[in-house]
Amino acid sequence: MPQALPQTIAAAEFGRCADAIAAAARELAALGWTPATSSNFSMRVDADHAAITISGRDKGRLGRDDIMLIDLHGRPVGTDARPSAETGLHTQVYRRRPEIGVVLHTHSRTQSVASRLFAREGVVRLEGWELQKAITGYTTHESVLEIPVFPNTQYMPELEARVDAWLDAGRPLHAYLIDGHGIYAWGRDMPEARRHLEALEFLLGCELDLRRLSA
Repeated sequence: MPQALPQTIAAAEFGRCADAIAAAARELAALGWTPATSSNFSMRVDADHAAITISGRDKGRLGRDDIMLIDLHGRPVGTDARPSAETGLHTQVYRRRPEIGVVLHTHSRTQSVASRLFAREGVVRLEGWELQKAITGYTTHESVLEIPVFPNTQYMPELEARVDAWLDAGRPLHAYLIDGHGIYAWGRDMPEARRHLEALEFLLGCELDLRRLSA
């Protein structure tokens, strides 16, 4: 049954967002970054709503019917479908960062291994890499880009509190890893979010190679 959209949201606008999410998910799945139905993706629809992947769907086979509407507190809107258990991590970004339009969460092997390797340090400190300039706001390899690694938990409010604490401390946040889990990255639109995600995948791989080669 089609979703009952609020009158303030045009079906065409929701469809545009759903199609963009599904297309990105299929492409990221083809890279092997979304194994076993893992990962979740969302896009802001308006100031009060976002479109997000329905829980448990194969990300390599997503279509418009695999995307649902939620409000920015993670509650389903106009549907009985269930969003990801991690929906609160998406809506937190939208509430804290009104300029952000897309949140992408993947589970690549590189991201997962890096999250375990750097968990004790609590942060991946990227410095000296030219590709840091792919992250909005970074214009030189001489900058320092910190990607926090938060402990994993099935209790989302605990993770949300850790993200809030990082932001409340005034520390820049463009993405974060969860120990033994994967990465959350975002951007103002889908191209920027994809650029951030792909750049961080590359940079994390470089850091893993350096650790391996210097062992």
